[in-house]
Amino acid sequence: MTKQGLILAAGLGKRMAPLSNNLSKSLLPVAGRPFIEWQITALIQSGVERIGIVCRKENEDFKKKIGDGTRYGIEIEYIIQEEQSGTADALLKAEKQMNGDFYCLNGDVIVSSETLMLLDKKENGMAIVEVDDVSAYGCIEIVNGTVAKIIEKENTGKGMINAGIYKMNSNIFEALKDMKKSKRGEYELTTIIENKKFEVVEIDGPWMDIGNPWNLLEANELYMQSVERKIDGDVEDNVTIKGDVFVSKGAMIKSGTYIEGPVWIGEGAVVGPNAYIRGATMLGAKTKVGAASEVKNSIIMSSAKVPHHNYVGDSIIGRNVNLGSGTKIANLRLDKGEIAVEYDGEKINTGRRKFGAVLGDNVSTGINSSINVGTIIGNDSVVGAGKMASGTYPDKSKIL
Repeated sequence: MTKQGLILAAGLGKRMAPLSNNLSKSLLPVAGRPFIEWQITALIQSGVERIGIVCRKENEDFKKKIGDGTRYGIEIEYIIQEEQSGTADALLKAEKQMNGDFYCLNGDVIVSSETLMLLDKKENGMAIVEVDDVSAYGCIEIVNGTVAKIIEKENTGKGMINAGIYKMNSNIFEALKDMKKSKRGEYELTTIIENKKFEVVEIDGPWMDIGNPWNLLEANELYMQSVERKIDGDVEDNVTIKGDVFVSKGAMIKSGTYIEGPVWIGEGAVVGPNAYIRGATMLGAKTKVGAASEVKNSIIMSSAKVPHHNYVGDSIIGRNVNLGSGTKIANLRLDKGEIAVEYDGEKINTGRRKFGAVLGDNVSTGINSSINVGTIIGNDSVVGAGKMASGTYPDKSKIL
């Protein structure tokens, strides 16, 4: 059984901006835990006892949030990739730490222990998954159960793609040392995978590439299914709690509040009075959802405030955000069509009929302001009283 795992988490996560501008996307919260912790759990369930995490030098938050592995009963070591020169370069940085067989995961993919156990039977193996449109990923040519060729983002339509989940042996490091940069100027795993004749294992279960903010919502929806009902916080009289709702120690649920699970509520959070929480919602530590406010199917990160007369649906609210009284976030187009988000002047279809907004850290809104569907607001921005925000705004924007 494979006892070692490696997680490649040094990527910049540009598509996850503004959420990833201040925090590695592997550490963004999903169902009450940093996303990478779900990967760590899957590795442990597969028998792994040592994990290496490749991260950037500035990613000190990993050590604070994940630690040395003691609380998981394993050993975790951090490996620094000074420059982001591709996945093959990140893998090579772990040569001293990985001896013999090991699993290797991209830091932004959902993985299950079942997939890892299938890969465990291979010397060099790669998980593949079928998607409806391969154009965003590149597709795989398979001959006799092994990877013959990886075609980078040229084809369209349904097909098999690289899922970013591998089983390898440390003999791969010698091959990595002879690699040349790709046309994109990076050291990529593609050539090695083809030359080493990686055997493929098809994923039969949930898989997701957490590349965009709406994917984070989808991951939250998936993992919230594992939430079990437990009330450790304080609950006042006249509160209704239905379904699987986790209320952390130190949280307070005030009178008149109605909660429909799955919902996860963090330490020190205050909900109510007369608030409504529903549908795969995560409230981080020290958050507040106050009087006459509704939050549905959203991620509210630590210390954010949705304090009074607010609506937040299908949205991600960054750390220390403060919504003014009456701020509403729309999450459905009038024509009920799929919602697009603008990045670098290009409209990207989220594939979702319901998607609200992404607010970066420290955003403040004035009273009775409105935020349109598919809006992205950068960190440290301000939306004035009574104003409408629509589109994509960089950090420190003033929408007045």
